[in-house]
Amino acid sequence: MTIRSRKHTLAAQPLLNQSLLAMAAIGLPLSVQAQAQEKTMTEVKVEAAAESYKADRASSPKLTAPLLDTPQTITVIKKELLQEQGATSVMEALQNTPGITLQLGENGNTSAGDTFQMRGFSAQSSVFIDGIRDLGAVTRDAFNLEQVEVVKGPAGADIGRGAAAGYINLVTKLPTRENATGGSLAYTQGGVKRLTADVQRAFGSSGAFRLNALASDGSIKGSRALDRESRGIAPSVAWGLGTPTRLYLFSQHIRQDNVPDGAIPSVGEKGFYNATYAHLANAPRVDRNNWYGLNGDYEKVDADMVTAKIEHELAPKTTLTNTTRYGKSKMDRILTGVNAVTAANASNPASWTVARTRQSVLQENTILANTTNIVSEFEAFGLQHTISTGLELLNEEQFTPTRTGLGTVAAANLYHPNPNDALTGFNPVRNGAFTKGQTTTIGAYLFDTIKLNEQWQVNGGLRYERYDTETNSATVTAPSTVPVGSHVEKSGNLTSFKTGVVYKPTADGSIYLAYANSKTPPGSANHSLAAQTANNANNPSLKPQKTTNVEFGTKWDVIQKQLALTAALYRTTNKDEIPQLIDAVTNTWSQLGERQVQGVELGAVGQITKAWSVTAGVATMDTEIKEGTTGNNAAGAATRWSPKVTATLWTNYKLNDKFSFGGGARYIGTQKRLVDPAGNAATTNMPSMPSYTVVDAMAAYQLSKNVALQLNVYNLFDKYYLSTLNNGGSRLVLGAPRYAKVTANFQF
Repeated sequence: MTIRSRKHTLAAQPLLNQSLLAMAAIGLPLSVQAQAQEKTMTEVKVEAAAESYKADRASSPKLTAPLLDTPQTITVIKKELLQEQGATSVMEALQNTPGITLQLGENGNTSAGDTFQMRGFSAQSSVFIDGIRDLGAVTRDAFNLEQVEVVKGPAGADIGRGAAAGYINLVTKLPTRENATGGSLAYTQGGVKRLTADVQRAFGSSGAFRLNALASDGSIKGSRALDRESRGIAPSVAWGLGTPTRLYLFSQHIRQDNVPDGAIPSVGEKGFYNATYAHLANAPRVDRNNWYGLNGDYEKVDADMVTAKIEHELAPKTTLTNTTRYGKSKMDRILTGVNAVTAANASNPASWTVARTRQSVLQENTILANTTNIVSEFEAFGLQHTISTGLELLNEEQFTPTRTGLGTVAAANLYHPNPNDALTGFNPVRNGAFTKGQTTTIGAYLFDTIKLNEQWQVNGGLRYERYDTETNSATVTAPSTVPVGSHVEKSGNLTSFKTGVVYKPTADGSIYLAYANSKTPPGSANHSLAAQTANNANNPSLKPQKTTNVEFGTKWDVIQKQLALTAALYRTTNKDEIPQLIDAVTNTWSQLGERQVQGVELGAVGQITKAWSVTAGVATMDTEIKEGTTGNNAAGAATRWSPKVTATLWTNYKLNDKFSFGGGARYIGTQKRLVDPAGNAATTNMPSMPSYTVVDAMAAYQLSKNVALQLNVYNLFDKYYLSTLNNGGSRLVLGAPRYAKVTANFQF
């Protein structure tokens, strides 16, 4: 099962911040420091070697240079790091890069699946698996991941529409010629049991088979209330390994059966405000283990994906790849959420109640994709080129029928909710209303890294795509009425590009300046267009939003290329995001609005010594609406849930061949809910979420050649903190208190 993490992100220590800032400031002299470090390190003899977190390249063929020479902020999170941390989900993996925050949902509704922001922009629709978009209301598990790649900044040239923040690429495990059997058995304090298996076998002269599997069950709260069950299997087979022509067939199948969590009321938290019941300002918090749902609440997720990939070497430095994928995911959920609090009797908290709402999610996503790519290295007119060009054909659909008959339930006791409360009128049926959106895309692209000489490189990319989005829907105004259908469509052409100049003062360092853009047409997130009178981003009368990014940075490989240091200044600008109706007769709309996010991001990943590994990052975000209207969109407003500072750190030291220990910290700065410059924080409920720092620790012991034991302790100092807060401020999810996990890792 996929376990929704109660662990959250982390604080870098002042010494780390100072060190990284110093490294970024040194610039060119850093190479001299690196050489001195190399000389020092060659004198150190360490028998035990730790796993390196450093990757030299990303998996995408569109990134035509090593990470060192790529003019963009890119983080690669390898499976070895996830194993040390005991991370089981993609959201936990993303805690290893700064600038990402989790989201809970709109007002009374709870988000479905992975929901997060990156560098101030929504990014849940920019998740890819092996380079192909992956939409759907799914909480993604890490059991079949080789690595997670985080590409920051507008990436329209890479992935097409709607990539204002960048994108996440999940790289799945594929067969190799190694014969190996691995796996893990974990038990988490509170009752979560998790079993994974990874089996590889070679056959014939060039074939291999691999099977990854998952079984998980239990509740991190230690009660039936949030019981979660997940099963997963990912078989794959390959032919032609080690030959010029290679064929891969692989699939992934996930089944989840969870009891959903509608969060808890924010009563008693710092910043809580209720104009009707002033005495609630001093009310106690609710118990963190309270569950306001009903015993019949459920969440079922099915996700299936089948892929065929063929690689053929046309020439020694030219490779053709064709990938075909069909994917389908479905979420079926009914949960009970919390809403307004009633506390008429100030002297009797036992009589206080909280209203409950019944919520339904029934959503089905499908994708059919075929991509063709050619990568080639060659010399022309005395210049060295590495090009990547290709064609992408995609058809994506989302179907969301509406259900009625969810039933009604009385308000719950605020401090002692009862999951056995009576539910009346429960007869869930589809009432004929639905929304079905579809987007077809044809995209062509070309990337090239041109090596001018040993010091200078130019990196560029261009993408042209044609998209057609159509939405068919039906509404039902009353239970006895006939559904009324509607059809809305939008099509257009998008041209996106990126370019960067790289200067290499030494072979192990680079300094770059880059510019990139992306475009977000209506309906990009869910293929759902609104009526042409709608004042939102899905109005088909609107033109695409335009995002640009300027980034100046430097990257260095030091300590014999074992440690990568990065620093970047960035400024991202999004325009045309606020629609306004100019003429209702002609349905003429105008778009205005300019949102800017700028900051600094620093990173370090790799090995300080053979025994000592580290990954760390710190990012700043200064968000501001430069041109707007009123309220949250007023000029001068910030972007919600975008902390000024975030940081992450994880380190591991291998003491000898048997024992290793490590730990890390995660820091999230204050996240504002109230961003209106004219707003009054004193009379606003939960205007912000306080900053927090969480520390984790681990220790591992190699019991035998084949078995290792691992202990992870999360939230070591038992920090109380708010993990997510809904947009209305009435509901929240707390970060998990201190808890432990014991894991036995097997390798044969």
